[in-house]
Amino acid sequence: MINMKKIKYLQIKNLLKKNNIEVTSNISDNELFTAIKTISNSTNDDLSFFSNSKYLSSLKTIKAKACIIENKFLKFLPENCKPIIVDNPYLVLALINDLFSKNILKSNGIISKYSIINPQAKISKNLQLNSFSVIDENVEIFEDVFIGSNTHIGPNVLIHKNAIIHDNVSISNSIIMENCEIKSGARIGGSGFGFEEKTKRKINHNGNVIIKANTSIGSNTTIDRAVFDSTIIGNFSNIDNLVQIAHNVTIGDYAIIAAQVGIAGSTNIGKYVKIGGQAGVSGHLEIGDNVTIAAKSGVTKNIADNKIVAGFPAKDIKIWKQEIIKNSIKI
Repeated sequence: MINMKKIKYLQIKNLLKKNNIEVTSNISDNELFTAIKTISNSTNDDLSFFSNSKYLSSLKTIKAKACIIENKFLKFLPENCKPIIVDNPYLVLALINDLFSKNILKSNGIISKYSIINPQAKISKNLQLNSFSVIDENVEIFEDVFIGSNTHIGPNVLIHKNAIIHDNVSISNSIIMENCEIKSGARIGGSGFGFEEKTKRKINHNGNVIIKANTSIGSNTTIDRAVFDSTIIGNFSNIDNLVQIAHNVTIGDYAIIAAQVGIAGSTNIGKYVKIGGQAGVSGHLEIGDNVTIAAKSGVTKNIADNKIVAGFPAKDIKIWKQEIIKNSIKI
C-alpha cells in the first residue's frame, strides 16, 4: 500500500499555476487533503476527480471533500463536495498525483558495494546504483540517476539526468535522455532480427537506440539497435509492457503504444500516434501523425495523417465496422 501525506490546497494551486493550468475554486489555501482517491473509495478527508461521463451515477454518492471536475459537470456534484474546476481533470490528476505519494523513486546517491563500475565509465554526482548492477566501459551517466538491482548498463551508453532505470534492465548502445523511466526487464540496444534470406547469414547491427526526454519504456519491452543509424523513440512517449520495436524504427513525440504491440524494422511512425494492444505493424511503412491503430490490428500498408484504422489487414475503421456488421447479418 502506498503511504500518503497531507497536502494543502495551496500546494495544488501553485503546481497548476506553474503548469499554466487555470483553476477555479473557493477552497481555502490551508485546506488539507489526506489522499487522492476514486469517487467510490473517497472519504471526507480526500480529494477525488471526475473525467468520464460514464460515471455520472457514481458522482451522486461522492464522499470526498473536493473533486477536480469540468464546469459542464458541476451541476451533478453534490453540495457536500467542493468543486475544483479545470478544463482537463485527467491532466490535473497526472500532475498532482506525485504530491501525495511518498514512494517516488529518486536517487539517494548511494552506490552499493555489491555493484561494479568499469574504471573507464564516467559517473556524475548523486548516482544511486543498487546491488549486483554493472556499469560497463564507454558509459557516461549524468547527475541524479537511479539504477536498480541486477541491471547491466553498457557498453556504449549515455544516460542523462534524472533517469530512472529499474531492476533487471539491460541497456547497451543507447542514449537515454533526461527524465526517462525504463521499467524492469526491458532490453534496449541489443542486435535486431536481421539476416540475408537465402543463406541466413546474420547482418550485424552497428547503430544505436535513442530514447528522447520524458519517455517511459514498459517492463520486458525490447528495442533493437539500428543496423547503421538509430532506432528512435520520441519525446513524452509512453511504451507499455511487452512491446517489440525492431531495428531502425522511428517513433515521433507523444506516442502511446499499448502492451504486446510489435513493430517491424525500418517503419517510420509520426507524432501523437496511438496503437492498441496486440497490434502488429509491418516493416518499411510510413505511419502519419495523429494516427490511431485499434487493438489487434494488422498494419500492412502506409497510413496517412489523422486516420483511424482497425482489423486485418488494417483499414479505415468506418469501413471495418460496416464489414463486421455485414458479416454478422450473413451469419
